[in-house]
Amino acid sequence: MTNFIKDAPAPINPRLLIEGLGKGLRVIEAFTEDRPRLTATEAGVLTGLTRTAARRYLLSLVHYGYADTDGKFYWLLPRVLRLGQAFLEGARIPRMVQPYLQRASLQCGETLNVGALDGHEVVYLARSSAPRMISIGFHPGARVPAHVVAQGFALLSTLDDFALDTWIAEHDFANFTGSTVDDPALFKEHILAARSMGYWAADQYLSFGLRGLAVALKDRKGRCHYALSVTVQRDAYPGDQLVAKLLPVLREVAETLRPIL
Repeated sequence: MTNFIKDAPAPINPRLLIEGLGKGLRVIEAFTEDRPRLTATEAGVLTGLTRTAARRYLLSLVHYGYADTDGKFYWLLPRVLRLGQAFLEGARIPRMVQPYLQRASLQCGETLNVGALDGHEVVYLARSSAPRMISIGFHPGARVPAHVVAQGFALLSTLDDFALDTWIAEHDFANFTGSTVDDPALFKEHILAARSMGYWAADQYLSFGLRGLAVALKDRKGRCHYALSVTVQRDAYPGDQLVAKLLPVLREVAETLRPIL
């Protein structure tokens, strides 16, 4: 899969790598919402390994408590969550942006999120505490297809034309609601519009009754690795009210974070 992350580290000498670790991680990533249980043969096909090799990796995961098996099928266990939790607890960005999210959340009365583009998904890294009893938004660690959330549009709008075209050509534009943008040509038009405006508002792309608004978070050199968003009840911000009321809040946070990202 194409790597769309900008300014990625320089490639490491292959002789210094532990190839088996990479293969084991590929086996873990083969499990998805649509494929929660896999046989060794299926895991091998998905990862490019032989059935025998895939089985050895799966059995290793079982031995170390990351998976379980009934002898034919394998599935992941909650211990796998430690891998992602280690990032959320130790990474600099979630801890750094948290106080700014909290302050803005108190100001506007809504829940804010920070996320990043990981391949073809947006992964959410930080979230303000709920300013009300029932809040809307994604919890840290949540992953969603980039074409159905405002953060995806904001993040993709910062790619150059070649990277954007490559991303679109490789993406699966699944339709979640009647409002989901699932036509590649129209999707690109929207991304270019988001690039021009500097934000994007998504209206019921993923869930009925919800709207989202997002801006890219850029550092001092204008590079973007993250996005800031808010998700709200559609009825609470009809028409242009979402942009009019909440875009200034998001832009203020983005400008405040810019010197320290």
